[in-house]
Amino acid sequence: MADIPTAAISRLVTYLRILEQLEAQDISRTSSTDLAERAGVTAFQVRKDLAYFGRFGTRGMGYTVAILKRELVRVLGLNQTWNVVIIGTGRLGQAIANYPGASDYQFQYVGLFDVNPAVIGQQIRGLTVRHMEDLAGFVRDNRVDMGFLAVPPDHAQDAAQALVDAGVRGILNFAPVVIQPRVHERAGQAELSDEWRGVIVENVDFLAGMKRLAFYILNPHLKDAPNPEDQE
Repeated sequence: MADIPTAAISRLVTYLRILEQLEAQDISRTSSTDLAERAGVTAFQVRKDLAYFGRFGTRGMGYTVAILKRELVRVLGLNQTWNVVIIGTGRLGQAIANYPGASDYQFQYVGLFDVNPAVIGQQIRGLTVRHMEDLAGFVRDNRVDMGFLAVPPDHAQDAAQALVDAGVRGILNFAPVVIQPRVHERAGQAELSDEWRGVIVENVDFLAGMKRLAFYILNPHLKDAPNPEDQE
């Protein structure tokens, strides 16, 4: 499979959401032009994004909504169960745990962890909040695919390291801080430490989004300007 731009994956998620909406409206067929208009991109971009993963439509006839939806679910790995632990059970962590849509896409919360004695032992959606000291043993005894970080910024790095040390390969970071993988000096050069190899970190930074929003409100003409990186 050729190198696929990160922006293309983000657009696939958008296309899937649109297909779900079309299906809910009992619309059985769509086209690259229709998807493009709804997604705010060009029809060429839609076809290019989909072409990374195969051929899903018929020239002149467009796409069958149910089939394209099924294929995007497969491509995005949403046809299998992903076990998730949440680190931090404050307001944000509890909001994430209580979000009803995660299970629709095979994301299953299997563990909640914190360091605050006041919340250890509490029940949230049928899960008992455990101490972070129990994380490694929990991951050893249970399959855990992802960890969601909902902790204060000054605790995010240590929490991420604890997840990686335990063997978790995917991290969704809600803290407004950049997670730094651990590195070691080898032959005078900095190299990624072994436990971080293959680890994927995705950041969800609400504050960064608010800052971008403020900028574009003041400069609306720039929001519509083509971004070469988004068109790759």
